[in-house]
Amino acid sequence: MLQESGSLLYRPKDKKVHAEQAHKTFNKAGGDHFTLLNIFEQWSEAGYSQQWCFENFIQFKSISRVRDIRDQLAQLCDRVEVVIESTTNDVVPVQKAMTAGYFYNTARIDKGGGYRTTKNNHTVYMHPSSGLIGMQPPPRFILYYELVLTSKEYMRQCMPIEGSWLSECESLSRCFCLQS
Repeated sequence: MLQESGSLLYRPKDKKVHAEQAHKTFNKAGGDHFTLLNIFEQWSEAGYSQQWCFENFIQFKSISRVRDIRDQLAQLCDRVEVVIESTTNDVVPVQKAMTAGYFYNTARIDKGGGYRTTKNNHTVYMHPSSGLIGMQPPPRFILYYELVLTSKEYMRQCMPIEGSWLSECESLSRCFCLQS
């Protein structure tokens, strides 16, 4: 879903308001990653319907590619005997796992209304399409999937995280480096 996220949602000029309303219904607590998961789960519940995609302003080809990749990953898991378990409503374990995996893709809030990356201390901003825009209070720490440079440098696919998780990840990475 992350790989296809840039081409997943569309907003036709003549139905922009309807598209934005439809897209807002997918927003989930925990950030944009969970919103993407919610989109996929709802499409699955709709029987992978092309009509459902049309009604919800989702690119059918993009989400179909996601399904193909997911099916391939599920087959690989079966082959190596990894059991796939469904997620619970507790988002914290997933957020911690994502933080460990994307440790360098994090930022902390800045006084100027933006964020500063924890790795290089660059000023970045939340992408306008993020479901976290307008969150009050704004998250102190953000994990992002990618940076996009347009008029500003934007973080795409954002997730609020706890600052303490970063220190946990840093400790783990030091231990891993010492063992190598």
